[in-house]
Amino acid sequence: MSVLTASLRREWGRLRASPWDWAMVSWVPMLVLALMCWIFSAGQPYRLPIAVWSEDSSALSRQLVRMLQATPGLEVRQTVLNREEAADALLRREVYGVVHIPLDLETHVKQGRGGAVTLLHNAQLATASSLLQRDLKQVVGTLSAAVEMQTSAKRGTPHQVLQVQMEPIKTQLVALFNVSTNYEQFLAAALIPALIHILAMTAGAWSVGRELRDRTLGDWLSPDGQPANVASVAAALFGKLLPPAVLLWGSGMAALLYLALLRGWTVAGSMAWIAVGLAALVAVSLACGAALAAITLSLRTALSGAGLLSAPAFAFSGMGFPLLAMTGSAQSWALAMPYTHYARLQVEQWQMGTPVVQTLPVVAGLLLATLLLFALASAGLSRGLCRPEKWGGR
Repeated sequence: MSVLTASLRREWGRLRASPWDWAMVSWVPMLVLALMCWIFSAGQPYRLPIAVWSEDSSALSRQLVRMLQATPGLEVRQTVLNREEAADALLRREVYGVVHIPLDLETHVKQGRGGAVTLLHNAQLATASSLLQRDLKQVVGTLSAAVEMQTSAKRGTPHQVLQVQMEPIKTQLVALFNVSTNYEQFLAAALIPALIHILAMTAGAWSVGRELRDRTLGDWLSPDGQPANVASVAAALFGKLLPPAVLLWGSGMAALLYLALLRGWTVAGSMAWIAVGLAALVAVSLACGAALAAITLSLRTALSGAGLLSAPAFAFSGMGFPLLAMTGSAQSWALAMPYTHYARLQVEQWQMGTPVVQTLPVVAGLLLATLLLFALASAGLSRGLCRPEKWGGR
């Protein structure tokens, strides 16, 4: 039996013998991915609760409230009477914003003095805040245009002239990809590989670090008691990482295929190439985790390093905060993370339909990084095999 086969059978047997180890690379990822898909299945947030603080009892203010209630993205959940009640509703998270209508709004508008409707909101909740601002601007803009058109019509201004006067220069916004700005399409699809990246790096660190902690490194790499060369160690490492690689890649692909086939988010490019890219991401993540454990010879340090490298990967990927708007050092860190490059590949293939050859360097780079990390891990394990005094630590 070859070293690779023996290591593969040994790792498979250990996974099956340890329910929690098996769970972390099998049904737990599937459960978390299913939960994530369910969370974003709504696609877009609708009926965000708001409160109205109206100090004006005119017909204009009542019309504004009716228009707010009719907007699909908003729901007037409460009516507050003063600043204290407005602040209390916001602090209790009962509403995401409070719309303040000032006293004598209609009177001031009729006198040509204008008026200001104020939105009080928590900008820390960036998504809800931006959606509230967008919808309120549309509602107030529509109401203002209606008031202006009624006033101008009374003065006898022709309808065609009025339209030009209202908006002499128009803005035409054309979305080329993710036209519906659906959160399931861009956010759920991006979070799935991010989660697989974290689990794979952790699994790599745990698989190797566990052998050190349990003082079984010699049983794994040199079962016959003979010295093991680097090639033999590399083969044993490959056999150990193969089961979690297949299981985690399969979980990620199942979730992505669910979005593509059952949820209707058609892949504009190549789904097969996305599968290749995800396999490369899983490979480099496992190799990185294994390298951390092999170099430090410490399970605890390896797991800490895996968390430090993988957990913030999504934040630096450019999916949430624009990559080109980051500082130079932040961009360097982002570009050093494998998930950043995979996220680019997935977006270009899934939504933009980019030719495969354009993202070929991404896969080549991930595979090259895998080989380098695999070599580092093999060298570290060979060194650790000669230092049994380092075994047994946490």
